[in-house]
Amino acid sequence: MTAPEITVATPADRARALESLVAAFAADHVLRHLFPDDTSYPRYAAAFFGRLFDRRVGRGTIWTIERGASLALWDDPAAPHEPAAGSLADELPADVRARVDAYDDAVHAALPPGPFWYLGVLGTHPAHAGRRWGHALMAHGLRRAAADGLPAVLETSNPANVEVYRRAGWEVAREVSAGPLPVWIMRR
Repeated sequence: MTAPEITVATPADRARALESLVAAFAADHVLRHLFPDDTSYPRYAAAFFGRLFDRRVGRGTIWTIERGASLALWDDPAAPHEPAAGSLADELPADVRARVDAYDDAVHAALPPGPFWYLGVLGTHPAHAGRRWGHALMAHGLRRAAADGLPAVLETSNPANVEVYRRAGWEVAREVSAGPLPVWIMRR
């Protein structure tokens, strides 16, 4: 199998990236907790992922395959850790913002001290699933963290993902609760 070409995302990749992430996370534990209504999920999830994309795209820490079909949104060690809902006031109702903020607060309080690379989002459009593009993007970011001599950190609330990440060399560093969700902070 030929290795996929990994590129740094640009603002031109935004629409395809959001389409991919909204589709990839349609059944995700966290996203469905944050946005449980099927009717509003696509709009709210697109606003949420748009905020995350916009916050990182200028930093050059979004790596992608096929210009947004698969993405890894990383924060470098110098990135400010700010709430995802911070600028979503006009796009999300108050109850949704409250859930997003509560989740963010729980996760950020559990992150380790010191500098690290943070894998915030890893997703592939379902039409491209099974090609191991997510693994390739994750490995790309892990190489960057290793080159900087820093650990990498991520969080997941999906027990199946814990096992996927363990097989890729990650270890559970901490388990916390974010409302009704268990959250595993993982480190590599």
